Amino acid sequence: MKIYLIQHGEAKSEKEDPQRSLTVRGQQEVVQVARAAQRMGLRPYAIYHSGKQRARETAEIMAQALGSPVSQVPGLAPLDEVRPWAATFTREKKDLMLVGHLPFLQKLTSFLIVGREDARPILFRYGAVVCLDHNEDNGWGVRWILTPEMVD
Repeated sequence: MKIYLIQHGEAKSEKEDPQRSLTVRGQQEVVQVARAAQRMGLRPYAIYHSGKQRARETAEIMAQALGSPVSQVPGLAPLDEVRPWAATFTREKKDLMLVGHLPFLQKLTSFLIVGREDARPILFRYGAVVCLDHNEDNGWGVRWILTPEMVD
C-alpha cells in the first residue's frame, strides 16, 4: 500500500476570501502536479480531503486527473489526531491519497516514519505529493516527493 499525502495548494488569505479558496497560482501548481502524477500512473483507490475549501479544490483537481473517487472525511483538519489514520493504514491494503493541512500532515508523516509526531522529517510544500510506502520491517518510508518546481 502507498499513501500519497498532499498539502492543499496555495490559498487566498482569510481576509481576501473567508472560505480560503485556491489562488490562481495554487490552482495552476496543483494542475501541473496532477498531470505529472497522471503520467506516473498514480491511481489511488480513493482521494480523501478535510472538507475545507482549499483541500476540496485540490482533491478535485487530483481526482479529475487521476480518475479516482474523491470524498470528504473526518480526521484531516489541521489539528486532528494522527493515530487513527496510522491504525487505518495498518488495516487498509489499497493506495490512498489524503489532501490536508499542516501541522496534521507533518505530524502524521513523522509518526509513521519515526514513531513520534514531532520529528518533522518532511518539509511539506503547497501542492506537492509525498509518497509513503512500507519498508522491509513493516514500517513506513518515503518513496518519493513531487513538487510543483519539478513539473512544467
